[in-house]
Amino acid sequence: MKINKTIRGLMVTLAVLSGRAMAQDTVPAAGTATDTVQVTVADTDDKVFIPFGVRKNREINGSVSTLKANVLPQIPASSLTNLFAGQLPGLNVWQTGTQPGRDETTIVIRNRTSFAGANVPLVLVDGVARDFSDMDLSEIESITALKDAASLAWYGNRAANGVLLITTRRGIADKTRFSYDMQMGAQQPTRLMKPLDSYNFANLYNQALKNDGFGPLYTQEQLDGYRNGTDAYKYPNNNFVNEFLKSSAFVQRHVLTASGGSKAVRYFTNLSFFDQRGLYDHADAPMFNSNVGYRRYNLRTNLDIQVTPLLSVQLDMGGRIEDRREPGGTSATFLSTIFNTPANAFPLLNENGSYGGSNLFRANPLAQLRAQGNRSEVTRVLLGTLNATHQLDFWLPGLSANVFYTFDISGRYLSGRSQEYEVYERGASGTLTRFGTSTPLGYLAATFADNVRTNELWTGFDYDRTFGRHDLKATVRYQQAVTFNPTRLQDKRQGFSGRISYGFNNRYYADVVASYTGADNYMPGKQFGFFPAVAAGWVISEESFLKNAKSINYLKLRASYGKAGNNATGEAGKFPYAYLFSPANGSYAFGTSFAAQAGASENILPNPDITWESAYKTDIGLDATLFKNTVTLYANYFNELRKNILTAPINPSILGLTTYRINDGETRLRGFEGSIDFTRTFGEVTLSLGGNYTFAKNKILRINESAGLLDYQKQAGHNIAGVTDYGKLMLISDGIFQSQAEIDQSPVQRFAGKLQPGDIKYRDVNGDKVIDNYDRVMTDFNDTPNAYYGFHIGARYRAFDFNVIGQGVTGRTIQVRSLVMAGSNNTGYINQFSPQARTQDNPAAPYPRLGISDRGNNTADSDFWLRSGDYLRVKSVELGYTIPQGITDKLRIRSLRVYANGFNLFNFNKTHMDIDPEMPFAGYNAYPYLRTITAGINLKF
Repeated sequence: MKINKTIRGLMVTLAVLSGRAMAQDTVPAAGTATDTVQVTVADTDDKVFIPFGVRKNREINGSVSTLKANVLPQIPASSLTNLFAGQLPGLNVWQTGTQPGRDETTIVIRNRTSFAGANVPLVLVDGVARDFSDMDLSEIESITALKDAASLAWYGNRAANGVLLITTRRGIADKTRFSYDMQMGAQQPTRLMKPLDSYNFANLYNQALKNDGFGPLYTQEQLDGYRNGTDAYKYPNNNFVNEFLKSSAFVQRHVLTASGGSKAVRYFTNLSFFDQRGLYDHADAPMFNSNVGYRRYNLRTNLDIQVTPLLSVQLDMGGRIEDRREPGGTSATFLSTIFNTPANAFPLLNENGSYGGSNLFRANPLAQLRAQGNRSEVTRVLLGTLNATHQLDFWLPGLSANVFYTFDISGRYLSGRSQEYEVYERGASGTLTRFGTSTPLGYLAATFADNVRTNELWTGFDYDRTFGRHDLKATVRYQQAVTFNPTRLQDKRQGFSGRISYGFNNRYYADVVASYTGADNYMPGKQFGFFPAVAAGWVISEESFLKNAKSINYLKLRASYGKAGNNATGEAGKFPYAYLFSPANGSYAFGTSFAAQAGASENILPNPDITWESAYKTDIGLDATLFKNTVTLYANYFNELRKNILTAPINPSILGLTTYRINDGETRLRGFEGSIDFTRTFGEVTLSLGGNYTFAKNKILRINESAGLLDYQKQAGHNIAGVTDYGKLMLISDGIFQSQAEIDQSPVQRFAGKLQPGDIKYRDVNGDKVIDNYDRVMTDFNDTPNAYYGFHIGARYRAFDFNVIGQGVTGRTIQVRSLVMAGSNNTGYINQFSPQARTQDNPAAPYPRLGISDRGNNTADSDFWLRSGDYLRVKSVELGYTIPQGITDKLRIRSLRVYANGFNLFNFNKTHMDIDPEMPFAGYNAYPYLRTITAGINLKF
């Protein structure tokens, strides 16, 4: 829909795009062109994509949020999911990896509701389960989050965790239109560890030994040599982080699209190239490059063909080639070397040019990049879709038949160069001792892996008919799918889905949705389940008592209730209901012979009643536009009861075998989500503001736990999951011991052989004067936030546009023990945080004393090491300028926009540490979190 309105000589054309819109304005007095800016406006007739259907916005009765791809930051991103953070209510996205080509994220709709298996949503590209993170943004039309039962019941036992429906772009009947997008820029680490120099490392190492009751390792002569730098070979002083990580790396993206056609044939074609370089320095070996990197080529063609007046066919083909590169010894090993090797471990090169090393530290980062080869992982993906619809009006007006079939294949090819190196340790007299054996440069054995083929079929009928003020739509489908993988058995699923939608007078709406779906991983006779849902909506603004309310342009109340399932329950093996045996596993000698005979062993005891999780979802919400369409409002309350969650069986240990889990767990999820957007034009300035907020709190209602647990140690009544690399059961800290007298007067702590001033003090929870495992308390600390939010600010003045996107989380907890206590016996657990350890001269230090041995007391799971993981991040800032139309007309192009963008610019947090709470270990023991600065152009012709 388009809305034309003239305000003070400014002609505004709003092409409405579900909540946010793209505004085109023409200002004749200024002589500028028809340009684009992101604003917000309501349109109740806007299209919303649902499973195998399209509805007007006002016809949606469930909790559905849609995001148009053209409002996302236009940056070179290796993973699309990173762009979604803070964009939709009910969609929580956080980053878990940043290495080129492995820019990983976790997506959760609302919050976790299962403690047994995956909580990730079902992701569908054009209705089919496909990976979309490596697609190019230009391929996508919209992203729709389905969250309530009426939206999810269609997918039966796969949809309880929510669905992300990705719809790709299609052509329109118009003359051929071309566009070219280019972004180039740099990626920079936002946080990097600051390793200790050799003097401070050695001094602190001696201090840790002294605390443990041992003499110093480093003499005063060595300390002076490190401090004064008198001999770089005898007293090396490396900064491996600065030496091997560059301050920035190049990144680029190029996209060419073509679309157009006629009423008979319409097409959309996309070709894109993405190139992300790595941060590793000194990676250019003479015969290979060992830097991390990622290159991707994407191609998509979507065809719409009107074969006959009654038969229409969609032929879609998407493909990509990805090339991921890293050092031969793996990127993780290289990063571990530069982050964890002390500055004084060895010189990178000895006097004779050989690689430095030692008996304790045999990994030389320079050799890892230049003398250990490289690895290449090439992934090829081809996605094909045939969608045919035949009108059957000659049988029944409004009836049509549909066949939808997909053919998806993917595979990986692994190759590279192989080589090994040797290092030499310099003795006190200057003699060199060799460790390891060098090998000549060769080739890695090339292998094929993960060759997977998936075929999926949906076929059925649609009915769409209007009778006066009555509108009736019905859809029914049969579905089956099979996945072939040469390394495992086939995965099969099958089912029926149906939906009936009724509307009266554009005011009252109702939906009934149901599916009967099954999977082959369950026992025959128990493979299928029924998943019904209902929804209703009332456009109350159409009632006579609100017709004259000038402040209310549109107001709808809606509610839904139903059931969905989740079969992603974490069972690794196929057929958990069946008795399975491992042949030739173990042996036994029979009779008088000493020769053992091979036999078979029984695997995990099966559970013949194992089934999927069942989610009973209730949603109540409203949608509104107010004050002459300047304010758009969405609000939704949700309540979910999840049953049949797999939990450990309670069996006596005499059984002798492990068993599959049983469906005996329950959880509850309650919360609220909402969004508000405001748009208004003031003279030549258009301003757009908006935000969204989600609060979702879960609770375990039922879970099988060990017998004899104390009430304060049980999980029931607490939230799901916890802090990564931490247990939910933990000790409660009470500061740091400051004197031996304080230790003597406190309860006995049994987590170390001997306590000293500077050790962590814990509370005696059960009051027995002894602090042990009975004093661990079940907690609600969690690194999945209870609340998250996002906001956007957009402004435009004539040909200039400016946009800011931000996002944040609250109610999240992270642990810093893995940072502060990082290291090994070889490094003495000395790191950049060690100068802040408690000493007699610094009793108020934030961390416990240093120590190399007997560390159990200070490394135990406790709240001492927990910090707030809340943050507010400025995700994207973009400034653009559109070239005046007078100039573009002379150049014979439709439009040209230039812009600059900053992505992941900075954040505000409460950690009081130089870390990013979203990924606290990035830049310390993992690839750094990255800031992206780019400049780009958008050319249309």
